[in-house]
Amino acid sequence: MNQTMEEKNKELVLKAFDTLFNKRDNAAAERFWSPNYIQHSAHIEPGREGLFKLIKSMPPTLKYESREIVAEKDFVMVHGRFSGFGAPANWIATDIVRIKDGVLAEHWDVIEDEATREQSRSGLPMFGDVFTK
Repeated sequence: MNQTMEEKNKELVLKAFDTLFNKRDNAAAERFWSPNYIQHSAHIEPGREGLFKLIKSMPPTLKYESREIVAEKDFVMVHGRFSGFGAPANWIATDIVRIKDGVLAEHWDVIEDEATREQSRSGLPMFGDVFTK
């Protein structure tokens, strides 16, 4: 059975994120990010080099977990959690990536500190029970 373009793009983004954030393999990650990568995040210096530089500066305990992922044509949106990077709170992030020619070409994000169930006014964890084991 053939994968749709959206399924291929979701798989690409998850492999790219795992390779860079969890495996910390910048050399292998280069095949996932365009050399002309456009970075719209306020937290990251421009281009692919800015992203790779940031990840190199993170402690080896950095971990990324994805929760939900959706795709529409060339765009993939993934809801995930960054932990182990030395901040007082984990980050919950929604990353939006545009795929072009089979690589990540452009990126936007929305990031907030993770609230515990006790800190949440709704009484629910921010990221669902998948991370509250």
